[in-house]
Amino acid sequence: MIATPDDYAWFSYERFPELAEAYCFTYVHGRTPEQLVVRLGGRPEDFTPMTLEELIETRHRNSYDTAFLGATTIGDWVFIVEPNGGLGTDEEIITSLSAGTRLVSHFRDVEGVECFYWSEDGELRFCFIADEGYSEEVPDEVVEIMQRIDADYRHLYPSDGPAFLLAEHLTGITLTPELLEGSTYLCGIIPEPR
Repeated sequence: MIATPDDYAWFSYERFPELAEAYCFTYVHGRTPEQLVVRLGGRPEDFTPMTLEELIETRHRNSYDTAFLGATTIGDWVFIVEPNGGLGTDEEIITSLSAGTRLVSHFRDVEGVECFYWSEDGELRFCFIADEGYSEEVPDEVVEIMQRIDADYRHLYPSDGPAFLLAEHLTGITLTPELLEGSTYLCGIIPEPR
């Protein structure tokens, strides 16, 4: 069965009001949450296991000038959730974290800016920014799905489904509300992202 944006209609303001308004989801292949924290300049011993609800509540109590995130393992991937965060949109961080592996991220901020990134082995392979379009050349790996998105879902913003479809295509992970809510995240502040 081929996924459609409707399969991700659950990611809504009604179900996830604090998260759907402003989020960044980042997937990194072949790493552990602890390895990602270290690569970002944090110390795993300063991080605490939390539920999604605790992650969101704690984020709201912290300064928005800090990078607060939660990371969990899904299969061979680390899945990072940033309520109202954006490490997964910083091209320097993205390319650094993707060295020797694959990274996929998508983002929405409170002003409605939305984007999608795919980086592989330190190189930005594809970028899709709502209202601006995509990077110059669409790689073969995503041509078919981008044609489908363009033909059938052009009117949708990335967070209304297309970004989830691209992430699923590139990671093999079908994000579900049960997976998002049922995971335990290693959570904390990255003092000075690098």
